[in-house]
Amino acid sequence: MEKPRILFVDDELNVLKAYERSLRSQRQCWLMEFVTCPQQALHRLESEAFDAVVVDVCMPGMSGLELLRRIKVDPSTADVPVVVVTGHADRELKRRALDGDAADLLNKPIDSLDLIARLQSVLRIKSYGDRLKQYNKLLEQSVKDRTAELVASRIDILWRLGKAAEFRDEETGNHVIRVGSYSRAVARAMGLDENFTETLFLAAPLHDIGKIGIPDSVLLKSGKLSDDEWRLMRQHCQIGVSILSDECKFMHVAERYAEVMLAKSEFKVNNPVIDLAVTIAASHHEKWNGSGYPNQLSREAIPLAGRIVAIADVYDALRSQRPYKQAFSIERSLDILRADSGSHFDPTVVAAFFDSYEDIQSIEGEFSDYVSLPSHQVDSSSIHVLPPYVNSIDASSVNTFSHSPSFS
Repeated sequence: MEKPRILFVDDELNVLKAYERSLRSQRQCWLMEFVTCPQQALHRLESEAFDAVVVDVCMPGMSGLELLRRIKVDPSTADVPVVVVTGHADRELKRRALDGDAADLLNKPIDSLDLIARLQSVLRIKSYGDRLKQYNKLLEQSVKDRTAELVASRIDILWRLGKAAEFRDEETGNHVIRVGSYSRAVARAMGLDENFTETLFLAAPLHDIGKIGIPDSVLLKSGKLSDDEWRLMRQHCQIGVSILSDECKFMHVAERYAEVMLAKSEFKVNNPVIDLAVTIAASHHEKWNGSGYPNQLSREAIPLAGRIVAIADVYDALRSQRPYKQAFSIERSLDILRADSGSHFDPTVVAAFFDSYEDIQSIEGEFSDYVSLPSHQVDSSSIHVLPPYVNSIDASSVNTFSHSPSFS
């Protein structure tokens, strides 16, 4: 254990020598430093660690009370206890010293045993304070580590939940990563609140969680869907909302059997990511002109998160290879988005998409599933290959692909 360091400050050298002689017995316990200049003392306190200061009141250039004030206003030295020494029997002076947060005030001539006792007391208090600060730092770091662990765990669960829906028709799960990342890029280009942007990034991968509830016979059908099958396919939005927002019945069981983890009287589920994911699941197939589903919302009635995820989802579908088509070229995909601005998509969101397109291309390259064909090598015949479960579609319009549930 390191010895405590004490700094003695007095403009009279003979006083400092008297301290040194009278405290000779404490050399095995303390490291003692002696300075005659209060300004020098202040510099040393700012650059070195001391455990206590003994300072005279009356000194030229800077009084002991002024030195005390400067020590206490500096966060790096505020915890160092200061014992003020004076040759004046002035009660007002003692009040001012104590009001200035001095640990004690001693009158000259000082009895060496009395000084030792006072310094032992302030050093003991300083040691307790240092231990408490160290404990608080360790506790704070532990809380940070635990919080980071919980955040990482939540993100991991969210991604796996999103992948569970996509895994049935898109094996890698990179679609949900790209949609989340594209959505964040667009939100940033729109200058949206950082908290909303990051929450959107985490929530967007759950946009099609409702696919879990769609039978394979419909979701993976190789031919056209019947009217009933099409109605069933569209229900994935409501199914997603139900999965994400229905009461968690397991919580009641957990409260009974996991009381250490859940404080019954205080625990309340509050997950803004899931709350936004509910909104996205319900609205990412709505269209700006009101022709989308499930609620035929239009324009600003469609939640902003849903409007952003809609374009991210469609773009990724256009650029991805499917059993019934090659991946579209960048030029063709962007032409489709432009053409659908003001009908399928919010024009403001489309503009932000193009503003952030450099970031989107970088994301697409990093999380690509397939090697897309260069724009001049795209098989033009694939443009008119109909998705297998679209009943009526204008094959002359490339834009109809962005209306298909296979792109979400």
